[in-house]
Amino acid sequence: MYSPPMHPGWKTLLLLLLPGILMGMGLYTFVFAKGHSYLTDRSEACLNCHVMKKQFDGWTKGSHAAVTGCNGCHTPPGALSKYMTKAQNGVAHAWAFSTGLYPENIRITQRNKEVTVQACIGCHGNVFSHPAPLKNASEEQSCLQCHSEVGHAEAMR
Repeated sequence: MYSPPMHPGWKTLLLLLLPGILMGMGLYTFVFAKGHSYLTDRSEACLNCHVMKKQFDGWTKGSHAAVTGCNGCHTPPGALSKYMTKAQNGVAHAWAFSTGLYPENIRITQRNKEVTVQACIGCHGNVFSHPAPLKNASEEQSCLQCHSEVGHAEAMR
């Protein structure tokens, strides 16, 4: 009796293609997009994305350049938290950069704003305290509400 040749199903095809697709994406990220630079603490890695040039230039001219790099303000302390944040941001940034789907005026996400505010408090929390009206404010306050020009925004005026 004749049996027609078996063709691989879509699941088999996907299982065969998926490793190749993932390897291709990994090669693109780590070779062409300089993904390895994001594993370091070098602030120049932020220049891999041309849209961050203004922020980088502002940081180099600001007071924070002498004491910390991008990761000092934009990643939480601790290796696991730091690299999880870098991975989450890296995927989001890679997608935005690769597709061109990002706003002209880039804004910090709420999660990254919280990380940045905690970094402010980590370095400056023992140096100052807020004035009484701010301590008693009904809505949630953040360092960035009054100090949004600090870090790198000076260059964006």
